[in-house]
Amino acid sequence: MEKKRLKIAFLSRYQGVVDRGVETYVNELSKRLSKNHEIIVLSGKDADNIRKIINGKFNIVIACNGRFQSLKASMGRLIARYKLIISGQSGPGIDDIFNLLTLPDIFVALTDFAATGAGKLRSAKTWSWGTRVVVIPNGVDLGKFKPQGEKMNIDLSPPIVLTVGALYWYKHHEKTIKAMARTESSLLIVGAGPELENLRELAEKEIPSRFKIISAKFEDLPKIYRAADLFVLPSWDREAFGIVYVEAMASGLSVVAPDDSPRKEIMAQAGILTDVNDPEKYARAIEEALSKDWGNLPRKQAEKFSWDIIADEYEKLFEELA
Repeated sequence: MEKKRLKIAFLSRYQGVVDRGVETYVNELSKRLSKNHEIIVLSGKDADNIRKIINGKFNIVIACNGRFQSLKASMGRLIARYKLIISGQSGPGIDDIFNLLTLPDIFVALTDFAATGAGKLRSAKTWSWGTRVVVIPNGVDLGKFKPQGEKMNIDLSPPIVLTVGALYWYKHHEKTIKAMARTESSLLIVGAGPELENLRELAEKEIPSRFKIISAKFEDLPKIYRAADLFVLPSWDREAFGIVYVEAMASGLSVVAPDDSPRKEIMAQAGILTDVNDPEKYARAIEEALSKDWGNLPRKQAEKFSWDIIADEYEKLFEELA
């Protein structure tokens, strides 16, 4: 039976302005869904975009930024008869709760933890109140992120520990710098943001001559991952998913990450979970990961998160809503 061609809008406020997890999710998913549907990505001011979806005769709207965007998109259904999917890109906790209180038709949690395991008051299903909650993770382009291919020339002594993430406080790059001071490895931080000078000053103090902080375009990331020996990211527990973890694994890198349920779901046995608040424990985990032969385990784990598989899961949702 031929699938019904739908008109679908993604609401992504900063699309084309920054390259973060939300924007990657929209780019990769819309590219695949456009094979069967008319996909429109709406960026910029929410108020302007809500007017567009009310007048645009859309079948489905997918809101990605949460909070008041979700509320406005929900209220738009009073005028236009579209179905609303909210993607939990904002992270578990108060953001998910606010999103669910707007009563979308479907709420997509990115991990089982966000759906049911975040504690009674934080679990998405606790606040669903008639909204269907499904779990569909973010993903990775396995053809783009792979061990084989060109490597970027990084002027650092190996082994190179890599971290990729915006230079904001909640990524906690300072914890990685303090742990790296207890190793003899080099650190490459890839990102941009307001913490740049603070992180540079700390690194100069803790690991002088053993670090670099650079910004990079998304298309250059595969070459950067291939140049590294290990990936780390100690970001806060409200991280919605962390696409960079699966990008790293797809590139053949094992991962060291915070010891919590969401990261365990993503990494499984392809890395080491540790207490990143303790520099000694964090450093030991880094050294252990560097000393171990991980073989093809990281790549195999990443294959579970192919964007092609994830697009198929969304197609199933569309069939139900249509």
